[in-house]
Amino acid sequence: MKKLIWVVLVVAAAAGAFVLLRGKKTAEPKFRTAVVDRGDVTQTVTATGTLSAVITVKVGSVVSGIVAALHADFNKQVKKGELLAELDPTPFQARVDLSRASLEKARVEVRNSEIGLRRQKALEAQGLAPQADLDQAQANYDSAVASVSQAQATLEQALTDLRNSRIVAPIDGVVVDRQYDVGQSVAASFQAPTIFTIAQDLTKMQVSADVSESDIGMCKVGQTVRFSVDAYPDQAFRGTISQIRLNATVNQNVVTYPVIIEVPNPDLALRPNMTANVTIDVAVAKDVLRVPNASLRWRPEEKEKSATSPEERAARGAAGEKGPAAAMKQFDRTAGGKTRKAGQTVYTIGPEGGEPKPVEIKGGVTDSRFTQVVSGELKAGDIVIVGLVTAKADASAGRAPGGATGGPGSPGGRRF
Repeated sequence: MKKLIWVVLVVAAAAGAFVLLRGKKTAEPKFRTAVVDRGDVTQTVTATGTLSAVITVKVGSVVSGIVAALHADFNKQVKKGELLAELDPTPFQARVDLSRASLEKARVEVRNSEIGLRRQKALEAQGLAPQADLDQAQANYDSAVASVSQAQATLEQALTDLRNSRIVAPIDGVVVDRQYDVGQSVAASFQAPTIFTIAQDLTKMQVSADVSESDIGMCKVGQTVRFSVDAYPDQAFRGTISQIRLNATVNQNVVTYPVIIEVPNPDLALRPNMTANVTIDVAVAKDVLRVPNASLRWRPEEKEKSATSPEERAARGAAGEKGPAAAMKQFDRTAGGKTRKAGQTVYTIGPEGGEPKPVEIKGGVTDSRFTQVVSGELKAGDIVIVGLVTAKADASAGRAPGGATGGPGSPGGRRF
């Protein structure tokens, strides 16, 4: 019986030791790493815009009427002064005839009042008519002359309306939109209704992109722009910033500024109102030392420090001093439990796979994957930590060729 008890105890101790050793082994962190290399880094600003012709004119009607004829349709090339549409001229011609008759009547009144005025002047010279009759005759004559001027102005207005019933092209271009058909009524009340939209030259287009206020400071006139449209997802188009406008737009507390981009369109592949996904190259660094952005975000887990650690002793020593200088020294030494330093921090693997070692660097141009290293103790070929290997990462890494864990943005990835 005693022998059986001893066997059970030995087996239990062995199992406990195995579990303990296994726990220590699995507790050791495994790091995903990347190699510091040299390459190009391009910092970009992204936005969304709309394509349009450089000059687009909306042709409307200043008079109301019924569309009697259309002489232009979609996609038609038109010349300046070319007839596009006609409104029914019947009511406008009737007003012209009425105005001419009124003008002729006013001229007859002038001649009649002039005869009366001469008669009154002759009678007044002979002393046969009072002064009041002469004054009345003069007033009638002046009023008749004014009526002629009024009738002439009314006739000119009627002739203008008749001319405006014929809608002509104000510029050379192509018709990109038509709003009315024959027989429809055009009502011009407080504003001219748009009948045609004409784009002057579709071989030269522009993109109006809305850039957020956080990125607008990096945009400059003359910068190169790349963009794509949904119609040609595999084709990249290029343009140049020609204007950065000041009329900001506020939408749900988001402030954006319109950036105008000139775009050549010799093959007419781009069309008005297409949505452009714009990428602006605001800074380019060629053949520079760079680190993955993931290495700048990774930080080791905080560990409990003993009361006799160097940081604690430094804090206690600073606490023994007095005055503002001592307080500043203590804050500088133990700001959040870390030494406060300028720049950015990446971590490399310590000697023999030990604790991660912090390395201070100064970053420069950055994009979605890499950041330029302006200064610091890193060099090409160094290994930096980009994260911890999880169970899923271990399983996928075991299936990957060579067992590498570095993905996109982590060239030459390794695991420690």
